[in-house]
Amino acid sequence: MSNIAATAAPSSETAAALPTRLAKGFVDRLVIIVPYLWLLFFFLVPFVIVFKISLSQTAISMPPYTPVLDFTDGVSGFLAGLRELNFDNYTWLTQDALYFNAYVTSLIIAAISTVLTLIVGYPIAYGMARAPATVRPTLLMLVILPFWTSFLIRVYAWIGILKPEGLLNQMLLSLHLISQPLVILNTYTAIFIGIVYSYLPFMVLPLYSSLEKMDYSLIEAAQDLGCPPTGAFWKITFPLSLPGVIAGCLLVFIPAVGEFVIPDLLGGSQTLMIGKTLWNEFFANRDWPVSSAVAVILLLVLTVPIMFFQQAQARAQEQGK
Repeated sequence: MSNIAATAAPSSETAAALPTRLAKGFVDRLVIIVPYLWLLFFFLVPFVIVFKISLSQTAISMPPYTPVLDFTDGVSGFLAGLRELNFDNYTWLTQDALYFNAYVTSLIIAAISTVLTLIVGYPIAYGMARAPATVRPTLLMLVILPFWTSFLIRVYAWIGILKPEGLLNQMLLSLHLISQPLVILNTYTAIFIGIVYSYLPFMVLPLYSSLEKMDYSLIEAAQDLGCPPTGAFWKITFPLSLPGVIAGCLLVFIPAVGEFVIPDLLGGSQTLMIGKTLWNEFFANRDWPVSSAVAVILLLVLTVPIMFFQQAQARAQEQGK
C-alpha cells in the first residue's frame, strides 16, 4: 500500500502542475506573438494598402484614385481586377529624373549626416561610459532631455539660430570673427546641422550601451604590452563597440532618408529630398498612386539592404561559433 501511495503522489503532483506549465507556455508564446501582431497591423497592413494604391490610377474623386482589388463585385470582379493590374506608376518613376535625383540626394544627405552624427556622438558616448557610475544617470538624462520637447519646436529654434540676423551671426559679429552675416539657413549645411542635432540621441544611446559593457581591463593589458592609446582604441575599443555603431547608424540613417520637416524648414523650398517629393505628390499634386509607388520603392531601398546585412551578420555569428 505504501508503494501504491508513493507512486500515486507524484502522478497527482504532475497533474496539478500541468495547468501551471500550460499557462506558462501560453504566456511564453504570447510574448512572441504580440510583437508579430504589432508588426502585422501597423506595418504589413499599411504597406499592403499603400502598395494597392500604387497600382491604381489617378482620378478626380475622393479618394483621388480608382479603387483596385475590390471585393464589392465578388470574387469574379476581384479576379478580373487582378488581371487588369499594371505597374504604370512604377514605370513613370523611371522616366522622370526628378524621383531618381530625389532618391540619390536623400541617400547622400542621410549618409553624410550619419557619419557626422557618429563623429559627434562617439566621444559623447565614450565619455559617458568612462564617467563615474554616480554621474552616468545624470549624463544619460541630459542626452534624453531633448525628447521632452516637441521635435517641431526644436527645428524652429534652429531657424532663429541660423538665420542671417539670428543668434549665431550676432555672436560671431560681436566677437569680430566675421564681417558680414553667414548664409547658413536654406542650405545643405543647415540640413546637416538639423539632422545631427535631432538624431544625436539615437546614435549616443546604442553606443553608450555597447561601451558601458566593455571590459576596460583589455585596454590596460594592451597598454602594459606597449600598445599606444590610439592603437588600443582602434584594435580593442572600436571593434568591441561595433554593434552599437551599427545600431546607431541604422537608427539615424533610416529616418534621415525620409526626413521631411528638417529639409523643408531649414533647407528651403529648393531642397530636393524624397520626403518633400512625397509630400508634394500627396498634398500638392494629389497624385496618390504615384506617391504611393515612391513610398514603396523607398521602403524597398531601405529594407532589402538591411535584410541582407542581417543575414550576413547571422552567417558570421554561426561561423564564429
